Amino acid sequence: MESIGLIFTMLIAILLSGVIGRVLPWGVPLPLIQILFGIVIAGVFKEGISLNPEVFFLLFIPPLLFLDGWRIPKDALMRDKAGIFHLAFGLVFITVLGLGHIIHWMIPAMPLAVSFALAAIVSPTDPVAVAGITRRLPVPQRLMSILEGEALFNDASGLVAFRMAVLAAMTGAFSLTQAASSFIWVALAGLMTGVMVTWGLSFIRERFTRRFGEEQGSELLLSILTPFAAYIVAEKIGGSGILSAVAAGLTMSTIEFSGRIAPLTRVRRTALWDTLQFTLNGIMFVLLGEQLPGIFTNAVRLVQETGHHNPWWLVIYALVICLSLTALRFVWVSLSLFLMRLFTHTPETLATQWRHILILSFAGVRGAVTLAGVLTLPLLLPDGAQFPGRDLAIFLAATVIIISLILASVVLPWLLKDLAPTRSTTASHEKQTHMAIQTAHAVAAEHIDELITSLDKHDLDQAYYDEVKTRLLSDFANSFTYPTDSTSLDYKKHHTERLLRLKIITAARQSIYQLAKEHKISDELARDLVQKLDLDEVRFN
Repeated sequence: MESIGLIFTMLIAILLSGVIGRVLPWGVPLPLIQILFGIVIAGVFKEGISLNPEVFFLLFIPPLLFLDGWRIPKDALMRDKAGIFHLAFGLVFITVLGLGHIIHWMIPAMPLAVSFALAAIVSPTDPVAVAGITRRLPVPQRLMSILEGEALFNDASGLVAFRMAVLAAMTGAFSLTQAASSFIWVALAGLMTGVMVTWGLSFIRERFTRRFGEEQGSELLLSILTPFAAYIVAEKIGGSGILSAVAAGLTMSTIEFSGRIAPLTRVRRTALWDTLQFTLNGIMFVLLGEQLPGIFTNAVRLVQETGHHNPWWLVIYALVICLSLTALRFVWVSLSLFLMRLFTHTPETLATQWRHILILSFAGVRGAVTLAGVLTLPLLLPDGAQFPGRDLAIFLAATVIIISLILASVVLPWLLKDLAPTRSTTASHEKQTHMAIQTAHAVAAEHIDELITSLDKHDLDQAYYDEVKTRLLSDFANSFTYPTDSTSLDYKKHHTERLLRLKIITAARQSIYQLAKEHKISDELARDLVQKLDLDEVRFN
């Protein structure tokens, strides 16, 4: 019963953290509030929660990476692919190599392989934490897209590098050639598994629903189980479950634009995943706070291995790691921008460029993936001995998360102050929105004419149909501002208008999906417009 009470207490803490985050006049990051709640819970429930690293990783990482892959705008991903690639792969490699040696030099008692594992696990960034810090600040969309794309792929690259470093620590051997070939197999197997599992489940679902219809509860449950299926299958065949979950999310994003899912299911699925994302991220940070006192106690005991007796050296180590991460990001982003400018012309002024570089450098906040990954460090070596420096590595990773959150909370508002959004991005969004609505309007008008032609008109004259067509299309052009007296119509007219409205919505939705498939509008814009149409269809169904 105490465990059940602890679980409910954690959920209530997550709920209260969201309320407090909204009420506070200054921008305190939501993860910091949740960590504080976790520390309080640890003081109340003395025993806390005993975490199984593998189970913890399986429960939290697949759905979060799946959702990131699902919702990331693919047009932004393609537009900024060079910058994202440099950050997600090049920076991770430099971080593992450079920071790993820094950690081993700073803490000689920590083996080099474990130092590389710690460097790898603190390399992934967390855009959710950044969004929590900057929710009241004007972040340029281009920068946020780069951060989201980087986080999606450096989660995968950082975690794969972490697994390889842990394997080297367990076996005591490392071969660069073997590691490279293993990485290629692990990556390809993971990516292909994610695509195939998602397409396979979608195909089976479509064939079933075409014959027997949709059952919304089953649809929502299948959506939740998909990332776990992709992850487990990939791990079983020796591939990367992490990359499989990412690929599953990207594949689901493509399948989504087929428009074969009922609008009500789409609306409920969006709400379900929003809640799930908020809850999973919250639980992870509350767990971090709940585990922190015990981790700190064990780390203080182990700090004597470094030749120091003052526990404040732990904080100094974490601060050095955090500053090293920021410095490496600054150098790498500056170098990448310099190289890209050799081939492209950038219209921003030099001051704006340096400001953006600083924003990208300090926005490298660590969060949920770092926490989930470091907690999977093995408890024992194959010979039964304790894994060297496990508690110290966990404490340092947890402290780096907290320091990076505090540092970003102080620096980012100052850097983002008075920073105007990029004109080209704003203009492009407005242009795409206008084109999408105009295209949807034209397609809807064409389809409504077809429906009117097929309807039985013996009770209603043509003048009525002309009038209702003009009125409904006008409503659509004005974001479906429906008249308040529509319920006063007689049944025949009400039924007819309902059919016409649903026809307009269906045709408009398909036209928006088609524009997204042709990359004429962004995925994010398509989802926003389709969500409005879905809500209207649910209203009139």
